[in-house]
Amino acid sequence: MIERLVASASSYAPDIDGLILLIAVLVGFWFLLTEAVFFWLILRFRARDGQRAEYITGEEKSQKRWITIPHLLVLVCDIFIVVGAVRVWYEVKQHLPEAQQTVRVIGQQWAWSFVHPGPDGRLDTADDIKTVDELHLQKDVTYHFELTSRDVLHSLSIPVFRLRQDAIPGRVIRGWFRPTKTGVHDFQCAEICGIGHGIMAARVIIETPDEHAAWMAEHAPTTSLAAAAVR
Repeated sequence: MIERLVASASSYAPDIDGLILLIAVLVGFWFLLTEAVFFWLILRFRARDGQRAEYITGEEKSQKRWITIPHLLVLVCDIFIVVGAVRVWYEVKQHLPEAQQTVRVIGQQWAWSFVHPGPDGRLDTADDIKTVDELHLQKDVTYHFELTSRDVLHSLSIPVFRLRQDAIPGRVIRGWFRPTKTGVHDFQCAEICGIGHGIMAARVIIETPDEHAAWMAEHAPTTSLAAAAVR
């Protein structure tokens, strides 16, 4: 249902969508039921000619059950929500699967910089590929990201991944994602970071293995390719 509004392009996006849908269904059910009972009580006990108002203290068991029974049922629903939320939180934020690639994401006023591993698959080597406002990823590859900020608080937001993570100056925050659908998607800052916040947008470009290999070959530093050829 949510995917009809915002595309789903990461391995854990369906789990997050499922949690949101679970909360919407359970909370929506109780909202509608509460409103129905509320208006029924208004109509049932509305003012009538010749009928005196009744003073109700709410101490009788027959009256208390209108509170206690729904309260207990809501607590049961809360258990389902909490269990689902903890499971998804652990999957996305606490559990880091083994990385096949690592990318570096740097926020600054007002752009995103990315460092991709070159043909050797490792960061901080001569063949690193650096881009601005374009993150290139390969479909079905598990990535770790190293997120930081050069100046103020920023917030990495990739809606199709259902991912949002604050970027903090002086701190490297690690997380992960696994793209599952090729295409070009929005990458944005979700933290008010100054006058240029509204234009701090980038693109996530998810490619097939052949497309990604061709992009790397085109953008890898010439000196690193020459060194690789000599070896």
